[in-house]
Amino acid sequence: MNPNMGNPFTPPGPEAKVFVISVAAELSGLHPQTLRTYDRLGLVEPGRTGGGGRRYSLIDIELLRRIADLTAEGLGLEGVKRVIQLEHQVAALSLRVAELEADLEVAHRALGTVANLPVRAAAAQVTLYRRR
Repeated sequence: MNPNMGNPFTPPGPEAKVFVISVAAELSGLHPQTLRTYDRLGLVEPGRTGGGGRRYSLIDIELLRRIADLTAEGLGLEGVKRVIQLEHQVAALSLRVAELEADLEVAHRALGTVANLPVRAAAAQVTLYRRR
């Protein structure tokens, strides 16, 4: 009897570091030496095997494609590094804003309109006038 009969195979997720450098290079459209350079510069962080071989995830490959796009647009590698840092920061902040909005919605529902809670402002344009 097969011990895995009750446990169907679950493929690894996009964060699993499973691709060797040659496969990652082919999937990203870059040369393996370019991947090594990006690793040294800290643009991508592949996993390592016991023997020191690099392993890349699908997320790493998407990042490599993003780096290739940015460099093709004329950005230098330091600029690419900064853009990627800022994109990660924006994503984290967007997630935090969504969490806070959800918390605020829960508080509004729990306390009703009697509470003095902030409300999310609708997108609006404000025009300022000054007296002369």
